Amino acid sequence: MELPIYLIGYMASGKTTVGKILANKLGWSFVDLDDAFEELYGYTTGEYIRKFGMEAFRKKEKACVEMLSELPIQKVIYATGGGYPCWEDNMDCLKELGTCFYLRWKPEQLTKRLFLSGIEHRPVAKDGMNAQQGANDEEKMLAFVRGHLAERAEIYEQAHYIIDAPNTLHDSNDEVLAEQIYKLITENL
Repeated sequence: MELPIYLIGYMASGKTTVGKILANKLGWSFVDLDDAFEELYGYTTGEYIRKFGMEAFRKKEKACVEMLSELPIQKVIYATGGGYPCWEDNMDCLKELGTCFYLRWKPEQLTKRLFLSGIEHRPVAKDGMNAQQGANDEEKMLAFVRGHLAERAEIYEQAHYIIDAPNTLHDSNDEVLAEQIYKLITENL
């Protein structure tokens, strides 16, 4: 297994939470790429997208990942943005830089997790939901997530490992995912 580790997956799939748990269990470093982006460029990802547009954001996001990949630290868990692997050749680059784990959830679960985590700081989710037809926000969000996830699934599924989430919405799910990845890492290093 090549280091570092990249956690990929849809918005609200738990990449940050799982990454922190995993890094703690392994005694490794953890980097949320959204936080690294903000530290490097002075804007949250949402602010940058609103101010400069998605194309400019994706270019800066890629530059951020490339800069981090040049650091000499290998024992790092990175949580990527949900759309990062889906832009240009980013998935291929991540696979060359290290090992990718896709945290896969069902659209219904992701929809609930998006609402629980708050969509106000997720411009893609908020705009996507508002563009959908439906009787209520949850129906609109589910329609958006289903379509958007279907567009991205082929890319996400190119990860070295696919980790399926439990079929429940318990707080312990992120722990379960972290434990599955922990076992794979410790068995394959």
